[in-house]
Amino acid sequence: MASQSVYEAAHKGDLDFVKVKLEEDPKLLLSTDNNARMLIHWAALSGNLKLVAYLYELGSPLNSSDDTDTTPLILSSSAGHTEIVNFILENEDDVNHKTSNGHSALQYAASKNWVEICRLLLEEDADINISDTRGSTPLHRAASKGNIETVRLFLEHIDKLRIDQKDAYGNTPLHLSCEEDRQDIAMLLVENGADIEATNRDGKRPVDVCNIKLAKLLINKINK
Repeated sequence: MASQSVYEAAHKGDLDFVKVKLEEDPKLLLSTDNNARMLIHWAALSGNLKLVAYLYELGSPLNSSDDTDTTPLILSSSAGHTEIVNFILENEDDVNHKTSNGHSALQYAASKNWVEICRLLLEEDADINISDTRGSTPLHRAASKGNIETVRLFLEHIDKLRIDQKDAYGNTPLHLSCEEDRQDIAMLLVENGADIEATNRDGKRPVDVCNIKLAKLLINKINK
């Protein structure tokens, strides 16, 4: 296997070093490290768009998967590298690819509150209701993390958004926002039609898993 140093250089975004190594050994372009990652995986994490573009122009696939089935698009989306995400989307259409745990680029971006990346992914037909192995959707993630800007973005797609979709535990995004005491998000979800009476596997409604203050606010909102 090739020396790890070239992968480390790609992770740091060191274009000059990577160029030298590839000139010495062109096979490095498609070689993988111990995590089954190519140079382009690490380049996607580096934030260096020029390095990603260089590797792509040489023939490195943008949709390659590592040992957890993670692609450069998923890595750059999670890391918040908007320009790289945009470049990959312009040249590769596997926007709904999932990792071995069922996580997509949109789910990672929603978790990190990378709103612009979420917008780019949705513009390229990312599935707004895509779920992971635990049934969690991007809205579940954004609601539980308190990422209200991302939640607002998802609500702009209310015609497609399944606002009451349940995860493996029967929790809706409203359940999670209530449980985590994300008051603004809980109120916003209810304003947009989230079901306050939805029950999870334990038979509990969103108002049963939040504090008394928030429960009263939500009930008053429904009764207005």
